[in-house]
Amino acid sequence: MTEEAVPTRSDRVAKERRGKTRRRRRSTKLFFRDLLVIVVVAVLVSFLVKTFVVRSFYIPSASMENTLQINDRIIVNELEPGLVPISHGDVVVFRDPGGWLPPQPPTRQSPLAQAVDSALTFVGLSASDSDDHLVKRVIGLPGDHVACCNANGRITVNGTPIDEPYILLQPGNVNAATLAFDVTVPKGELWVMGDNRYNSQDSSRNQSLPGHGFVPIDHVVGRAFVISWPAGRWTWLDNYPDVFRGVEEDKR
Repeated sequence: MTEEAVPTRSDRVAKERRGKTRRRRRSTKLFFRDLLVIVVVAVLVSFLVKTFVVRSFYIPSASMENTLQINDRIIVNELEPGLVPISHGDVVVFRDPGGWLPPQPPTRQSPLAQAVDSALTFVGLSASDSDDHLVKRVIGLPGDHVACCNANGRITVNGTPIDEPYILLQPGNVNAATLAFDVTVPKGELWVMGDNRYNSQDSSRNQSLPGHGFVPIDHVVGRAFVISWPAGRWTWLDNYPDVFRGVEEDKR
């Protein structure tokens, strides 16, 4: 008869240690697997949100002072104008319709900085393409008759003078725009102006271009609804519905 070997105490301890080591390794693998899944899902969700819902831009110029300051960060609702129609007074971000912006010199970055900026832009935490876009306030919607200026220096929309509390007027100037205009906004386009009328490449300043100063609605990225940075500037952006209250009635 063959006798079975009886494990010694040291054999049992060694076996227990091997079991604990295997369990530890398995737990570590599961932890890193779960962490990787969480990171991938977070990046994917962030990308989808940035692509279809909201997006960040920074303000590179003074054209919207005092509403927006240079280097402010804004959050843009990309559901407008796709799912939600644009309204009078909305602050919108749009692609250059053609010739509004001067050619931009190439930005020099180290490969590492460029890679980081591209990654942050991908997930919506940076705004590397802000220099290729403009931000203005919507004054005229399709079909509106927009003119400047009446005897009191105010813009009229569909014959209604609008009192604009958001514009930055220069001392001694009473007109709400630097150049005269009298236009009817075509279908599918907008008439937009900066709040700093004396320092803004807006519709009034681009009437001589092929687009005659109008912005195609399909160039609009979305509506800016909040200043997100710096923290001391955090605020919701108003579209001043009272300013344009009588405009739609006159249009009808």
